[in-house]
Amino acid sequence: MNIRNKQILNLALPSIISNITVPLLGLVDLAIVGHLNNIALIGAVAVATTIFNVQYWLLGFLRMGTSGLTAQALGKRNFHEVLKVLLRAFFIATSISLLLIAMQQGVLWGALKMMEPSNSVATFVEVYFNICIWGAPATLGHYVLNGWFVGVQNTKIPMFVAIFQNIVNILASLLFVFVFKMDIAGVALGTLISQWLSFFVSVGLLFWNYSKLRKYLSFNNLWNKEELKRFFNVNRDIFLRTLFLVLVNLFFVARGTRQGDLILSANTLLMTFYTIFSYISDGFAYAGEALSGRYYGAKNIKVFNEIYTSLFKWGIGLALIFTLLYLVLGLPFLSIITNEEQVVLAAKDYMIWAAMIPIVGIAAFVYDGIFIGITETRGMLISSCVAACLFFVVSISTATLLGNHGLWLAMLGFLGVRGLVQGVIMNKKIKTQWK
Repeated sequence: MNIRNKQILNLALPSIISNITVPLLGLVDLAIVGHLNNIALIGAVAVATTIFNVQYWLLGFLRMGTSGLTAQALGKRNFHEVLKVLLRAFFIATSISLLLIAMQQGVLWGALKMMEPSNSVATFVEVYFNICIWGAPATLGHYVLNGWFVGVQNTKIPMFVAIFQNIVNILASLLFVFVFKMDIAGVALGTLISQWLSFFVSVGLLFWNYSKLRKYLSFNNLWNKEELKRFFNVNRDIFLRTLFLVLVNLFFVARGTRQGDLILSANTLLMTFYTIFSYISDGFAYAGEALSGRYYGAKNIKVFNEIYTSLFKWGIGLALIFTLLYLVLGLPFLSIITNEEQVVLAAKDYMIWAAMIPIVGIAAFVYDGIFIGITETRGMLISSCVAACLFFVVSISTATLLGNHGLWLAMLGFLGVRGLVQGVIMNKKIKTQWK
């Protein structure tokens, strides 16, 4: 194994281990409510999770922007800026989280109006949301810390914290639901407790492992005009790019709700395949963020290109494996998640679409990491805009003729086109700017 593959795996494997705990946690939540003999609870988890995704995905720049800017500062050996990136991002994350808490009832009302779940689902969504919203400061603070850790080439701390968080979450949720009979409120409370405990652990590990950097800590020019402008330019593009992703996912879930609780639940189960693969492939994307940012900041284009090539080799191999696994083991897997046979039977009709997600979407996942590392955020925005427009055209135009099949076709088109456009932009950058 050559040195570039070793570098990638050293960063990717801890990220994969930490990332895989996230969909596993979601699966446990689904499994818990899936065995409570109330189909509305499955839909409620899907809708409530989507509401928080709308909030937190839009704020994903707090992690991604921090990662890319930190990695480039590290490549330049500018340790003062490495710390200032962290401070700026953390201040902004805290301010935004307090604003979200203040606006919580308005956010919930608007989300329910937009998604239009049934009354039985909406009641459970409200319970879940009103508990989990108080985890916003911890969640956004965690975004910043994880981005910074990736930027300084450390994915082991996020791995440890993610494992800790999810163990706490699973145990607490099981306790509150099956011992204290709290149903969906117990699932939400378990999530809230784990968010805050893991945040405090992450802060403690930051001080424990990076105390030597204190000599570089300075508040002078913390809000330097040029650096602040760069920070907001990068994060503006990531925010708008993420907005398109959120709108696509929100529309996907909303269209499912309008087709009834059964289709909503079936789509929710099938989207776990998307979630599992995206979190695992993100391990290589995180490696791309750290390594491409580091060598781009150091202006070592030769090594950058080696990393670029190796990342795609790993990504394609991973996609082929997961597509095969989904085709062979997909339905048995769904039967484990829920004992609602009608939901599994409904999902069977759309299994082929979910199984194609890895092979169609891998380019977009890998390019996201590289683009974040080199802060080529405008390219991410352009690709997401083009792909989202295609998604809405296909999903709306095929709604009557193909129904839910058209919705899944649109989702695959969104993933494929996003990766294709990013590839065109990256190849142009390599041929012009770097040669």
